[in-house]
Amino acid sequence: MMTSDPTPPANITTGAEASLAAHERVYRALRGRIMYGEMDAGVPLTIRGIGAEFGVSMTPAREAVRRLAAEGALSLSSSGRVTTPNLSQERIEELAALRAMLEPELAARAMPRAHMALIERLHTINGRIAEHVAKNDIAAYIRTNLEFHRTIYLRAQAPAMLALAETVWLQLGPTMRMLYMSRTRTDLQRHHRLILAALAAGDEPGLRLAVRTDVTQGLKMLVG
Repeated sequence: MMTSDPTPPANITTGAEASLAAHERVYRALRGRIMYGEMDAGVPLTIRGIGAEFGVSMTPAREAVRRLAAEGALSLSSSGRVTTPNLSQERIEELAALRAMLEPELAARAMPRAHMALIERLHTINGRIAEHVAKNDIAAYIRTNLEFHRTIYLRAQAPAMLALAETVWLQLGPTMRMLYMSRTRTDLQRHHRLILAALAAGDEPGLRLAVRTDVTQGLKMLVG
């Protein structure tokens, strides 16, 4: 007697695979919104609302929320209430200290591979930042600002360290939005220009100082 093959054809997606794909799609979309400051701090969310927005069932929506909560990108209370991070002064200081430790080290490790083509690319990104500031596009500014930093840090060839830095960025996303809205935005690229000058000159101490100042000065304003 012939038995049926339990393995589905390659072109057929199983329910489990579909749920995983849906979970990943929701996770990535929400992660981007939070990291790039598209959501204010302390915004309440619901599993049902997330599912409805993305056209998925409760299960992938819940899994995406749990994953983001584990990364500190969402707050999940014991009662199941979900909100974007509303950080205390102590938490902001802790995350600022992490940026001050991680990012100058990443930049210093990237310096030996910072050829002129990379520096020109960074100048272009910095120009786009100025355009977003002029248009008062908060999310685009934060996204492009992080692109500037990530472009440098990728040259460090330190993926574990970069992953840690990105987790910090993720937790700070709504706070960075709040900071952007509360400060004068006359010249947000000044420290980037110092970073670029240090890269071009091969000045590692100057680069470390410029990166450290750039990533912490604004956050200090919120806890000062």
